[in-house]
Amino acid sequence: MTEERIITAAVVTSGEKGDGPELPKLLEISQENGIDVETIIGDGAYSGKENLKITSEQNIKVVARLNPSITQGFRKDEDKFDYNKDADRFVCPAGHLAIRKARQGAKDVGANQVDTYYFDVEKCKSCPLKEGCYKEGSKTKTYSVSIKSELHQDQMAFQETEYYKEKAKHRYKIEAKNSELKNNISKIIDCKILDRTHLILDIFAQRAETSYARTQVELAQCQYLLPRLSGMWTHLERQKGGIGMRGPGETEIETDRRIVRDRIALLKEKIKTIDKQMGVQRSNRGAMVRVALVGYTNVGKSTLMNAVGKSDVFVENKLFATLDTTVRKVVIKNLPFLLSDTVGFIRKLPTQLVDSFKSTLDEVREADLLLHVVDISHPEFEDHIESVNQTLLDIKANDKPVIMVFNKIDAYKHLTIDEDDLMTEKTPKHFTLEEWKQTWMHRLGEQNALFISATQKENFEDFRERVYESVRQIHITRFPYNKFLYPDYKDAVEKEEKEENE
Repeated sequence: MTEERIITAAVVTSGEKGDGPELPKLLEISQENGIDVETIIGDGAYSGKENLKITSEQNIKVVARLNPSITQGFRKDEDKFDYNKDADRFVCPAGHLAIRKARQGAKDVGANQVDTYYFDVEKCKSCPLKEGCYKEGSKTKTYSVSIKSELHQDQMAFQETEYYKEKAKHRYKIEAKNSELKNNISKIIDCKILDRTHLILDIFAQRAETSYARTQVELAQCQYLLPRLSGMWTHLERQKGGIGMRGPGETEIETDRRIVRDRIALLKEKIKTIDKQMGVQRSNRGAMVRVALVGYTNVGKSTLMNAVGKSDVFVENKLFATLDTTVRKVVIKNLPFLLSDTVGFIRKLPTQLVDSFKSTLDEVREADLLLHVVDISHPEFEDHIESVNQTLLDIKANDKPVIMVFNKIDAYKHLTIDEDDLMTEKTPKHFTLEEWKQTWMHRLGEQNALFISATQKENFEDFRERVYESVRQIHITRFPYNKFLYPDYKDAVEKEEKEENE
């Protein structure tokens, strides 16, 4: 779309798929239509590395903010190692210098390059700070740092310019054009047109089972509806003034706006009361360690909840099957903790839902540990991870320890290339699970990336061990005198087997 709001290219996609990959096609169509493209304005989906590369080659500016994971990283400050400039090595919190360094990945090809620093494992074994840093039995201890590409560095610098800030203000024109198109198409085909947010709210309304969920969804719908009432009426006659009333009275649309505002105020009071009740419930749980399942919608969080907690949470292969948070007490090898199943996230989660589902999302904010569940069998799972990370950032829950749980490995399928096919280029869609583990997932470390199948219970013992060790670490930090009650997972297993044999 030009600054005169003339559409120069269009591509139809599903709401599930990200917009970023479509940019090259939109650019090509616009140029074929005789448009000289100088600047592209859009959201973060357009700031992908491939898009930056294509636009940089054509000297086109991209007014789209980089993903926070690139500009800020995922690590908390206390988890970062110190860099020794003279030795060109990182130093661990215990003061041990890395013994060697290796660079992985090709420059400006695919994901960013990574510098991996290797530490002396013998020192790690006897280190007083090894808890949470070194896993007993590991053959290596590494610390990886992603190297920002020149494209990303240039884009970060561009984001600070006055030109970028001025052009970013024009995004409202895009949203206004979307609304105009929706109304025009609706009149032409004589059919109701729903935008993405409206559709999501309708799905939420269908899934809401409890009174609390219905109240939350109704509030979100009213907040979404209020500024859009103007296009819902074909007549705006004024009400006739009655006896003792001055002036022509208020318009019908003003009456409806007042009704919706009153309804919003009533629902907010109702939710405020329920929030207080749920806050009391959370405070009554004491100091037990809280673990929250988070992830994109329909990735298997409820299935995992049932498998771990022996619960009977509703499970179905559909979007937003879970709206109400379910909390269960789970015990692994005599170690108790609370596990909560939360509402699934989605790309660009409507702000109305974030606001109205505040109490539900509080379960994530107040959790001690997050299990980020990913459907690795989905072709867009990397985009899903970015969406969840962005949502966690939006609700200020991105500073918590996270374990990545790649679910549905039993359903994972990859494309293959024939041995005599010399033309087809290998892409991530051709990666096997083992090849995926050697990509950016390798930087997460063995302790923070698990590959399981919740339905088939595949690799479930590794999952239980990792969760046990993480919860145990949080618990003994909180209650140091309880350390002897909860031994290492392997010791707990041996003790259990010994008791069974006796």
